[in-house]
Amino acid sequence: MFEKILSITKNFAIVKISNNINDDILNYNVILEDKDKRILGEIDEVINDEAKISFLGEFINNRFFSGIIRRPTLHANIRIINQQELGELVGDNDNRTMILGTSPLYNNYPIKININEMFSNHMAIFGNTGSGKTCGVARIIQNFFNMKDKIPFNSNIFIFNNTSEYDAAFRDINKLNSNLNYKLYTTDKDDPTGNPIRIPLWIMDVDDYANILDVTDYFQINIIEKMLCFVSIFAKDDEESIRYKNHLIAKAIISVLYSNQVAAKIRDQIFNILTDCHTNELNLDAEVPGIGYTREFRKCFDIDNHGEFVERILVTKYIQSFIDNNTQWKEEYEPIYFTLDQLEVALNFTLISEGLLLNDKSYSEAIALKVKLHAINNSSSREFFDVPNYITVEQFINSLLLNQNNGRVQIVNFVLEEVDDRLAKSMVKVISRILFKFAKKLQPRGAMPMNIMLEEAHRYVQKDNDINILGYNIFDRIAKEGRKFGVIMNLITQRPTELSETVLSQCSNFVIFKLNHPTDLEYIRKMVPNISSDVIEKQKSLQSGTCVAFGRMMRIPMIVKMQMPNPEPQSANASIYDKWMVEWKSN
Repeated sequence: MFEKILSITKNFAIVKISNNINDDILNYNVILEDKDKRILGEIDEVINDEAKISFLGEFINNRFFSGIIRRPTLHANIRIINQQELGELVGDNDNRTMILGTSPLYNNYPIKININEMFSNHMAIFGNTGSGKTCGVARIIQNFFNMKDKIPFNSNIFIFNNTSEYDAAFRDINKLNSNLNYKLYTTDKDDPTGNPIRIPLWIMDVDDYANILDVTDYFQINIIEKMLCFVSIFAKDDEESIRYKNHLIAKAIISVLYSNQVAAKIRDQIFNILTDCHTNELNLDAEVPGIGYTREFRKCFDIDNHGEFVERILVTKYIQSFIDNNTQWKEEYEPIYFTLDQLEVALNFTLISEGLLLNDKSYSEAIALKVKLHAINNSSSREFFDVPNYITVEQFINSLLLNQNNGRVQIVNFVLEEVDDRLAKSMVKVISRILFKFAKKLQPRGAMPMNIMLEEAHRYVQKDNDINILGYNIFDRIAKEGRKFGVIMNLITQRPTELSETVLSQCSNFVIFKLNHPTDLEYIRKMVPNISSDVIEKQKSLQSGTCVAFGRMMRIPMIVKMQMPNPEPQSANASIYDKWMVEWKSN
């Protein structure tokens, strides 16, 4: 079959082959063997009676090592790899493996991958719509949970998706083993099979609110910090919190009252303050006591013929009685139960406490936050933050991983199909940050590994403005630091060009189904580490359900045929023929 080596370069050899070869040998692996060397190669091209064989690595004492230092000589013998060598390449000699798929080149020989190398490294899964990408992901997870001699009882897999396509594939995972469980969280309140997504407001930090409220300016971060300090005080609703509210309202009114503005504008601003922020003592209907009479608060701001307030002295004395500059108010956030209504109140007090009424630019930035928070609080989205009782971060995560029978859940599927893209992205960021921050605090480090799978990852993992506002993006941070703490991301998408370059550059494993768009192919070629033009060319001719897999989990890049998952996810196209066509006979 292989007659002789014609030439050897740094990365490949040109070999003369027999004219009577009838088999398709493209992509086959061969051994170039001479003296004490066994070099593994792959047939990349066959032109006339010559084959181009790329060097992949070397067998030393029957173990394969990627990359080569020594190259074969021109006199090396060339042969197809044998059974033992193939077994080494596909994981037969590793007892910590699972089935990925089969090799269509080697009579559907099973291809195994090292579990640790796969699930402890970030992975990217690319493919066109209809290439078998979703079915491939479902099959990988089903294979993982269907091993015969061991079960991943302590696994923590969190899936984020905009549809419920994976639900059909995983909801009966308990039938494989009664110790395995699956749980669905959904934004669809009419779905009887799912649990409603609920994120406790008090376990979110400043960065989370910046994402939820779509912060566009660093100044708004200071407002959010103050808002959280206020809400942890006001939510107690005790005597001290009421005194502090009166103090803030009084100081805000005094600052406006003695500003250099016409009386009508001063009155309007004071009325605005008391419309948004009020107590039993300070509100527009409060009775202001005078000598021998009382006057309603709003009446104190009637304007006389000279353009002055009729009761300026009376109201000033009343307001100043609530200013307490001697008390050291504790403005420090501490987690406490509160609601969106209370958060809105805290934001209103923040706006008056910062003196924003007298600064048009700052006021407009602050009002943008107020509008966004109010919109959430007065829409169906408020349900996503409606938690009836106080729980800690640990209790929140434990609640995600327990089913109604208190059985441990290994797969948690978040379906975000009833919210807009902006809020969906924010919620995924918030939950991911909570998981990451929780994992970082665990001792010993990596005590509770978590795998975050982002379906349609291009919707979430983007180069967003939070890098400029917060100084980081949570997905970038997980990509860079997550492996140390056992927080791993899997990016599943048909549009790799829309992904964050930082995140993609940190992926160590790749499963690439068929991709056609030249921009995506060029992007992968530039961004994916150690990818070769050969891998790019291989995926162009793949059938649906077949992929090119490479990275830390694989010895060498290989074409892998994935079995159809059983049961299948609901990812197939709608059947136009069945839905549109009816039997009809003309007369």
